[in-house]
Amino acid sequence: MKDENNMQKVALVTGAASGIGYEFTKLLVEDSYNIILIDKESDKLIEIKQSFENEYDSEIKIIAKDLSNPSSAKEIYDELTQQQIRIDILINNAGFGIFGKFTDTNWEEEYEMIQLHVVTSTLLVKLFLKGMVERKAGKILFVTSVAAFYPGPFMSIYNATKAYLQSFAEAIANELKGTGVTVTVLSPGLTKTGFQKTIGGKEPKINQSWASAVKVAQYGYKAMHSGRVIAIPGFLNYILANAGRFLTRNAATNIVGKLQKKNKG
Repeated sequence: MKDENNMQKVALVTGAASGIGYEFTKLLVEDSYNIILIDKESDKLIEIKQSFENEYDSEIKIIAKDLSNPSSAKEIYDELTQQQIRIDILINNAGFGIFGKFTDTNWEEEYEMIQLHVVTSTLLVKLFLKGMVERKAGKILFVTSVAAFYPGPFMSIYNATKAYLQSFAEAIANELKGTGVTVTVLSPGLTKTGFQKTIGGKEPKINQSWASAVKVAQYGYKAMHSGRVIAIPGFLNYILANAGRFLTRNAATNIVGKLQKKNKG
């Protein structure tokens, strides 16, 4: 999978087997990028690779990897470096959530979430960013959530880790001005990806105004290519993300907690 200047560029997508990550992959192959797909769902990755390579003129490499493993980011970087594959676009999309009171939830799962959202995502940027800066070209996209803008009762660690990513992405975007490398943080609201079912084992009760994964990915993809830093799809989500300007921190937290209980109760 060569990527010289006259060859196809390479994009790496985490959490690529489903949802928003899958839709990003589709957009990238439609634009003739070669793709590195990373997910722990190896069977789905194989299906995607076979399907897309039959339909599009892109090389697709799959890496089945559990990104909650502390060694995963370095293993990915070392493998691609050994194969002389440089990354032109890095999309940090992989993530999951857990619903429940902090006193009742499982620490092992929460540790994996922190490792995936915070440590692995940060280290992937650390490892691949220097090469982008040296080449004076590159794009990084983080998928966070409107949850990043508020504390989240009953999803305390999820919201906290997304807040970390939001802050980190905006900070390095500022540092990278003038380098040719851009950072975009996509912060969607409720999206039809199956995420809500996984966090509580029930159908969510709040199901209005859900966006499709297709539309969210399209919005983020366009924002990334235009070099926008903050991308919040949907007018309602924009209002929610900025409501903290008009509400006290305590009031916002109370509202989020009530909505979570209503949604998953």
